[in-house]
Amino acid sequence: MSYTVIGVYVFVLIVILFLFRGQVGGLYWWVPWLLGIVTVLMLGRYLSTSYRIDDATLHAWRILGSRQVPLADVRRIEYTALRDLAPGGTFFGGWGWRGRMWSPRIGTFDAIQTDPAFGLLITAGSEPLYISPVEPQQFARELSRRVRSYTGRLSVDVGDPLSGPPTPQA
Repeated sequence: MSYTVIGVYVFVLIVILFLFRGQVGGLYWWVPWLLGIVTVLMLGRYLSTSYRIDDATLHAWRILGSRQVPLADVRRIEYTALRDLAPGGTFFGGWGWRGRMWSPRIGTFDAIQTDPAFGLLITAGSEPLYISPVEPQQFARELSRRVRSYTGRLSVDVGDPLSGPPTPQA
């Protein structure tokens, strides 16, 4: 979690609720409250982002937009950053349901993340999934171990100790 991102959300919330509340009257008295609720919802989505691997599924969860990936469907696990994917959002981009985005490199993908600079791209199912666990190397290692028990070795697998990938620079 980035304290800067959290601070920006709090700052925007303060501006909306305290500065604009007295400025908007009449028919539009509800607008600052609506903007405040949307800001709190977006902050809640950011703070609720979490990842879990069980015996058969990778769970990427956040308020109003989760995704489950069966481990047997995983084809690639690789380090990347959102800027390397050069995403363009769909209607709501990263704020929409599951953060659906489009990349000229990989096509449509989901982004359930808190760190756009360093994460994992998991190719599985019809859309890849970009996530940003707290410890990407350890998460990739554990995910790879569990995926290999279903499918064997993957063509691209940064978590496989025998594939010898370079360690990413955070």
